[in-house]
Amino acid sequence: MESAPLRIHHLQHVPFEDLGSMRTLLSARGHALTASHLYRGDPLPDIDTFDWLIVMGGPMGIADETEYPWLVAEKRLIREAIDAGRTVLGICLGAQLIAAALGARVYRGAHREIGWFELERHEAAPGCAVGRTLPDRMTAFHWHGDTFDIPDGALPLASSEACANQGFVFRERVVALQFHLETTPDGAARLVEHCADELDGSRYVQAPAEMLGERRRFATINAVMDAILVEMESVCLRSRTG
Repeated sequence: MESAPLRIHHLQHVPFEDLGSMRTLLSARGHALTASHLYRGDPLPDIDTFDWLIVMGGPMGIADETEYPWLVAEKRLIREAIDAGRTVLGICLGAQLIAAALGARVYRGAHREIGWFELERHEAAPGCAVGRTLPDRMTAFHWHGDTFDIPDGALPLASSEACANQGFVFRERVVALQFHLETTPDGAARLVEHCADELDGSRYVQAPAEMLGERRRFATINAVMDAILVEMESVCLRSRTG
């Protein structure tokens, strides 16, 4: 890569939800990766120390500030990063935090959605580069109970039978994905281990054997995640030099 490496910082909320497959691609492309592990008290980064912020998932909700007081400062950082023109990617809880930072409502969904369920790309999604990386239909991995409204000015990406708003893009450089494309077999197994209390057998909640049985599914979603990261990398490089 000819240009200087991007400075990519991720916010991690629990030990078992990390960058997953994203680490392999971003490392291979030569970028500098740093992290704040908020569950162990790491400080948040200064806005001038990163080009790209990645906000990961977690079992907490965005309003659980009493139990997780770092959420207050984290929300402020996300808004500051967006306002400062940084590239921002949110996964699951991270997507909900971005939605809230942009003024959208975040709330309990009609259904808990855990396991492999089909996504349908929104008709408006091809209007942005990230949206064009998504196929018209694909099976993605999910693990969430909350959802969000699409913020004003954002482009919706996809929906599922259980959840109407599965993601959005704001100003090309802010991407929120309610679903998981970064999850690896090991990551899914750790979710099952640590969040087994959420496997309630409801309509859109699969059993562990069904979630973990077909390893090839993970390679498929990881390839789509790679394509999204490459598009976001391009946006981030342009914004840094422009």
